Amino acid sequence: RYWRDWSSDVCSSDLGAVGSRLTQEGRAMASDSSFDIVSKVDRQEVDNAINQAGKEVHQRFDFKGTDSTIVWAGEDVDLESSTEERLKSVLDVFYSKLARRGVDFKSMETSDAHPSGKRWKQTCTLRQGISQENAKKLTKLIRDEGLKGVKTQITGDEVRVSSKSRDDLQVVQALIKAQDYDFAVQYVNYR
Repeated sequence: RYWRDWSSDVCSSDLGAVGSRLTQEGRAMASDSSFDIVSKVDRQEVDNAINQAGKEVHQRFDFKGTDSTIVWAGEDVDLESSTEERLKSVLDVFYSKLARRGVDFKSMETSDAHPSGKRWKQTCTLRQGISQENAKKLTKLIRDEGLKGVKTQITGDEVRVSSKSRDDLQVVQALIKAQDYDFAVQYVNYR
């Protein structure tokens, strides 16, 4: 009964005016779309890869007696083994586990194997964030493409790309994927 009383008092032209105001306001609110270009590594995924690689190295027959290890050392990952060949095999096992966990190899910087006493050691360092030099490379690439209305902004170790057209943003993502940079790139905060 309440609905009938209210609906008879409201004119349909009033509803049309309210609806058109809402769509205009909705367009004004969502005028620019954007995303952030980042270079981050999920530490939990790396930790899972270390644990899986450690189990495999411990259980495999060809690693018996080599006392091969793979462990966290602060923010780095240390690998050790009795010979250089075994150390390379440990690194291969670790990289295969990283690949299965979806961690980009470009986010890891691996030192050269070096002897330490009777053992061989190697360190893998996680690279987090985009350096200023690499951020400038990204913004120059986007600017040189000549897409009108696409804006870039470097904020710390991230690059924000914004445009009125979502299609332009997808073109930017495809452009960056086509480049072969020596650092990992992910896209987050797509709005």
